[in-house]
Amino acid sequence: MKAIQELGERAQTASRALRASTGAQRNEALAAMAEALSARSGGILAANEQDLKAAAENGMTVSLQDRLRLTGARVQGMRQGILEVMEEKDPLGLVLDQSARPNGLRVERVSVPLGVIALIYEARPNVTADAAALCLKSGNAVILRGGKEAIHSNTAIADTLRQAVASTGLPADCVQLVADTSRESAAALMRANGLVDVLIPRGGAGLIRTVVEQASVPVIETGVGVCHVYVDKAADAEMGLNIIENAKTSRPSVCNAIETILVHGDIAAAFLPALAARLAKHPVELRCDEAALAILKNDPNAVPAAEDDWAAEYGELILAVKVVADIDGALAHLRAYSTRHSEAIVTGDEDAAARFLREVDAAAVYVNASTRFTDGGEFGYGAEIGISTQRLHARGPLGLRELTSYKYLIRGEGQIR
Repeated sequence: MKAIQELGERAQTASRALRASTGAQRNEALAAMAEALSARSGGILAANEQDLKAAAENGMTVSLQDRLRLTGARVQGMRQGILEVMEEKDPLGLVLDQSARPNGLRVERVSVPLGVIALIYEARPNVTADAAALCLKSGNAVILRGGKEAIHSNTAIADTLRQAVASTGLPADCVQLVADTSRESAAALMRANGLVDVLIPRGGAGLIRTVVEQASVPVIETGVGVCHVYVDKAADAEMGLNIIENAKTSRPSVCNAIETILVHGDIAAAFLPALAARLAKHPVELRCDEAALAILKNDPNAVPAAEDDWAAEYGELILAVKVVADIDGALAHLRAYSTRHSEAIVTGDEDAAARFLREVDAAAVYVNASTRFTDGGEFGYGAEIGISTQRLHARGPLGLRELTSYKYLIRGEGQIR
């Protein structure tokens, strides 16, 4: 696709300018971006209203509309997020390690940008500003390809950021938005070898699976969050109720919200009715296995689970519920259905906790805490572009450090081999 070719070529040119820029120059551009969001907030909100109107007409779910919706406070939150990125330590030019060789060569490993990052994402316009800020701070040009549901919002935000960057002397093409939201544009971006250095998909399971299967450029897989809480027989019941309520209902549309709970069979008869009562006020639909349904047979929110419920990322007030015999049953379920995002155990048994931490393969593994903490800011690492669920090149929150690579600098005095 010619349009993607042109965007990629312009991004590569901008990437070279960013590679030569100083931290002070990039911070100046970030400050301008933050202030421009405030100055043009009205226009951004008006554009968002167009997207919201279309979403309602097209039957978008309430939880997805919440992801799409911008308010004055959310625009100010985007502005504040950019300023926080600006205040982070410059991730470039850091000497990661160094050594002097016996022949006198001095070897340093130094952090550098990845180059051109492409991001394919769905109906969350705040991602446009977040990703642009993180990429610019880390010296990377970015090509943003959002979903059609947010095209007016994304265009207004990207235009604002581009003008702000250009006003400071850096190329506007440090930030580019793909105006074509067709499948063809996404496919072309996935195959933009030589133009895109890294592609990051951010969205639902279908989007991420498509990118991983079809892309020929390097991909960092993020975000599918079929997250679990296992309530062990040694759990504090009230703690378990609090954690599950928070992890499911505080914001059900995000990737660190839980989708399934596993309950030890020895406590299920007492714990599940208490949980159903706690979640009824929201209300949460409970999709139960046979054992859980037998306990909750008189609860109006309890329905039978189907096999595909165990692999579902609902993003809504729906929770799959399964009774397991013991921790072995919980671990077996996680091996079968975990997406390696965030998993939690509630227990007072130190041995069970240690085993869970050791054996669960996920980016974030919790003992007695909500999975909703899986976030770069909550971990103390600053803003992030997404949560990587793979092992290479990064895992967990993709912050500034994870948006860099490194190169070796070798200084000699005429040595030959």
